[in-house]
Amino acid sequence: MQLADFDFDLPEGLIATRPARPRSAARLLVAQGDAIRDRHVTDLPDCLRPGDLLVLNDTRVIPARLDGIRRRGAAKAHIEATLLAPRADGTWEALVKPLRKLRAGEQIDFAPGFHATFEGRAGDAAVLCFNLTGNAFDAALDAAGQMPLPPYIAAQRPPDAADREDYQTIWATRPGAVAAPTASLHFDAPLMAALAARGVQTTRVTLHVGAGTFLPVKVERVEDHHMHSEWGEVSAAAAAAIAATRAAGGRVIPVGTTALRVIESAAAGGTIAPFRGMTDIFIRPGYRFRVTDGLVTNFHLPKSTLLMLVSALMGTDRIRRIYAHAVAQRYRFFSYGDASLLLP
Repeated sequence: MQLADFDFDLPEGLIATRPARPRSAARLLVAQGDAIRDRHVTDLPDCLRPGDLLVLNDTRVIPARLDGIRRRGAAKAHIEATLLAPRADGTWEALVKPLRKLRAGEQIDFAPGFHATFEGRAGDAAVLCFNLTGNAFDAALDAAGQMPLPPYIAAQRPPDAADREDYQTIWATRPGAVAAPTASLHFDAPLMAALAARGVQTTRVTLHVGAGTFLPVKVERVEDHHMHSEWGEVSAAAAAAIAATRAAGGRVIPVGTTALRVIESAAAGGTIAPFRGMTDIFIRPGYRFRVTDGLVTNFHLPKSTLLMLVSALMGTDRIRRIYAHAVAQRYRFFSYGDASLLLP
């Protein structure tokens, strides 16, 4: 497969920079068989069956974007840092701009009493050692940090107070993500109540979404791409709920590619089992799904691994038709955009 096989033309005006309000007012493209229907997220209960199971990712986005000042003698310079992941020794890997101008041992001040020392590099990332740990670090980050909006939004506007709520799911409980599981952003309390009334069940898993989800694929042969790793967990209770749903003839439908990736990682042995650890699963056409029967997801970037994932689920030709329909009908794309329900 060639990277060009996953390209498409997207008018810039279809890239959403703010979410629909209320959340569930977003549009919903329903693709089942050869049929494509234009609905709204509020119609999702009518599109599902009693006994279906929605798998929700309960990761919580941390305010990982920090603006700081590097001091070198009397000189000052602005530093922008986006935290990626903590390391075993307590330091953090971060994307830092401008990285090339930093020297080992230099201090970056982010707020009074909150700073980090630049320890060196880990590949393209910086290694930062913060002066605070534990709850004190969490509180300082919450006060000083901003939500790490995707690059295509951040290029058009800075994050603001509204993003603190908009870029977080209503069931986010486990801090650790630096990007949101965006299909879940469409769900609100009234929609959850309507799904329960319909007899649709839910279970929760965790995948801490990393900034690697936005990294471009740089190889021409898709098979040569190496996926970034992310930490995930499928509890014994979640694995049991998935197994019971399938045994009863219900459908397992992850909400978002992140939930899909972690349950497929947990089913790598052929059947669902509890899972805890890192996964770099790369789902592309030719992949055999083990526990996934459908997917709720947003519309993805051209040439992205996420577009490859939905092509694996639905077939490359069908995804081309679905995306052509979405562009023609002016669906809103990417993290704050509209949703799709894909049922192969």
